[in-house]
Amino acid sequence: MHGVILDSKTIGKDVDLGPVTSLLDSWDVFDLTDSSETNQRIFDADVVLTNKVKIDKSNLEAAKKLKFVSVLATGTDHIDLKEAFKSGVQISNVRGWCTPSVTQHTVALLLSLTNKVGQYSADVSSGKWQSSDTFALLNYHTEELSGKTLGIFGFGELGKAFSTVMKSFGAQILLGEKKKRRPREGRASFEETLEKSDFISLHCPLTPENAHMIDEAALKRMKRSAFLVNTARGGLINSRHLLDALSSGEIAGAALDVLEEEPPSENELLSASKMPNLIISPHVAWSAIESRKRLVEQTQENIKSFLRGQPVRLVG
Repeated sequence: MHGVILDSKTIGKDVDLGPVTSLLDSWDVFDLTDSSETNQRIFDADVVLTNKVKIDKSNLEAAKKLKFVSVLATGTDHIDLKEAFKSGVQISNVRGWCTPSVTQHTVALLLSLTNKVGQYSADVSSGKWQSSDTFALLNYHTEELSGKTLGIFGFGELGKAFSTVMKSFGAQILLGEKKKRRPREGRASFEETLEKSDFISLHCPLTPENAHMIDEAALKRMKRSAFLVNTARGGLINSRHLLDALSSGEIAGAALDVLEEEPPSENELLSASKMPNLIISPHVAWSAIESRKRLVEQTQENIKSFLRGQPVRLVG
């Protein structure tokens, strides 16, 4: 059997793909693949691995031998699952592999906002502490997490893990219901969650229903002292509305690991990334070395199970 990895660079050069590439007779391993190259690269593949390269109807039609796709991520919105099912191509993904990494990064982003870590580090670098007439700089407002209310939208594995960590800081957890939905038991309405929370953290998948769920109206409902954190999907937030809210002081700050377009080209938030109340990291919450090793391990399991005729982690 022949396998193709379409975008190995997205996993990083410091992770050994040997456990995966040892499973088939031959492999073509590409750093990256443009959509115009996909058909040519997978036309004789039995197995394809992709992180972010799209596999659509035309690609599936071109790959006559294709039997199995293992996605090097959890999200599969770049795969035409309906057409794959029709074509008899099985799709698996990886699950729960990056929960510790994403949770840790989400906490880091929130603490960077509350503790002004970046600003204080910059003050030391510029000599402000050294020239201070007191032992400590008190240039910025910092605050504790204890006793504050954290609103969480999306209570799957990532939302639950973040909730557990935040409880250890003494935060109160408020689970937010979907927009325009009647609250389920144990949840607050979308509007109430925004109004009562000191911190809002997004952990939900992007769907047509929740695209730009954090828009001008939502931001106006938030406390002026509130912080917004997004390590989920960039499309959950209207970038222009968020920038306006940050500029006007409508909310206190935001920390984002994701944007609508990645890598970004033109984005108003990027041009404002030097604002003291905005932190942007380049979609790395998932990327701890341990997480990427687990990704390879699960991918190895996916292929082994497929070869045994008992595929696991099937999607669709």
